Amino acid sequence: MKLTLILLFKLILTSIFPQNSIGIFSYHQDIGTPKRAGSALFDSQEQEYTLTGSGYNIWFDRDEFHYLYNKLDGDFILTANFAFEGEGIDPHRKVGWMVRASSAENDVHCSAVLHGDGLTAMQWRQLKGSLMRKQQDELFAPKAHYQILQLERKGKTMIFRAAHPGEPLQLIGSQTLESLPEKVLAGLFINAHNPEVVEKAKIWNVRIDQPVANNYTPEKEGWLACRLETLHVFTGKRKVIYQSNERFEAPNWMPDGQKLLFNSKGLLYTIPIEGGAPKQLDTGFAKRNNNDHGISFDGKLLAISHHREGLPGGGSSIYVLPLEGGTPQLITEKTPSYWHGWAPNNKEVVYVAQRSGSSVYNIYKNSIKGGQEVALTANKPGEHVDGCEYSPDGKYIYYNGSQSGTMQIWRMQPDGSGKEQITFDEYNDWFPHISPDGQWIAFISFPPDIEFNSHPSYKRVMLRLMPTAGGAPKVIAYLYGGQGTINVPSWSPNSKQISFVSNSGKD
Repeated sequence: MKLTLILLFKLILTSIFPQNSIGIFSYHQDIGTPKRAGSALFDSQEQEYTLTGSGYNIWFDRDEFHYLYNKLDGDFILTANFAFEGEGIDPHRKVGWMVRASSAENDVHCSAVLHGDGLTAMQWRQLKGSLMRKQQDELFAPKAHYQILQLERKGKTMIFRAAHPGEPLQLIGSQTLESLPEKVLAGLFINAHNPEVVEKAKIWNVRIDQPVANNYTPEKEGWLACRLETLHVFTGKRKVIYQSNERFEAPNWMPDGQKLLFNSKGLLYTIPIEGGAPKQLDTGFAKRNNNDHGISFDGKLLAISHHREGLPGGGSSIYVLPLEGGTPQLITEKTPSYWHGWAPNNKEVVYVAQRSGSSVYNIYKNSIKGGQEVALTANKPGEHVDGCEYSPDGKYIYYNGSQSGTMQIWRMQPDGSGKEQITFDEYNDWFPHISPDGQWIAFISFPPDIEFNSHPSYKRVMLRLMPTAGGAPKVIAYLYGGQGTINVPSWSPNSKQISFVSNSGKD
């Protein structure tokens, strides 16, 4: 039995990371002629890379380093966490992201670099055989020891951002490189800055995202590939457990802590947290489910939002059924209604809805036996609320609202009184989810340039975490996503992890 489980786990990992690759990368080699060889390893269980490399430098008119890379074309965003191992020999040892015209030692390239002494810089070679250049402003400072590096290609422009753990990404520099070809090499590198030395670094949370244009319309042009991820909110470690070119969204963590639940093409599926083949959950006649679904506090019932034909707003209606599957029971006759939270008594639900032909959304609660719904908000035109969810102790309902002029996190008492704003920043914050122990709020933050009443797909977003008792939010993940990433409660039962969906170009 043990051998069968080991073989099954290896099969699961192979489906995410092909056997002939090193993680998500297809190639690795020493660039130039370093005296000592480098290497690249991938720990598939931890989803962590180890790079070793030597080389005199990546500078002047030629380079020596070890490179782990793919061949990419078009626009892309490269993001990862970096850390050197050991004190090192030379403070100018380097690790980071590199985009390169070819594997020739003197070719055009651009690098997002973390040095051994903590100095963080953007460096590039404009023409083949020319001397290297670097960012020459005050951001090129020895004390700027960043761990998260992001290098984006947008047309012919390379953009370097970096962050300390827990902080938003900051712009370090940008450079237009007309001589970079359409198809480039892109990946991770390490250099010892000493031809006699081999240095080592660990790299994790490695993501290669291929974004779309701002005016991209998924309904017309197709949906991007999806990754189902888990994240330990206190260590920041992420794992991809499933990916597909088919659209899927909004995972819930199942009460046993061993499976996730998500929606795809109107159906619901479960999947082990180690990954594997999704298994369809029986939802009876309800086969047009959207991404608003969730599990009661006692783990016995599932609420879904299923679209009935020919009704206002697409006919989204709320139903309840046994968590193991069965025939759904209608809760809301009026449409559109979108479920978002269970009451801790397991007898009531809260949801957002439009009523009486109005375009304004408000928060309502109702018994799972149906009956007269109760409005908890009374918004004016132009105001919006969403993502309503009870705290485990039942004292508050948390939600996102735009009453202050931007989308922020709010809470109120269960009768709708005592509304108070929780976040105060330039981002547009959506979908607050309260940890089962009641200590933490996880939510998604859209950039300031997004229309504040909108939560579109395919944007550079952040997942953030803050204490329910108050305090500054910190960033726990940088990703490409948005709508469908974390619309519903997704905490693990032990309050240590969350699950979410990120997006990228098709595999």
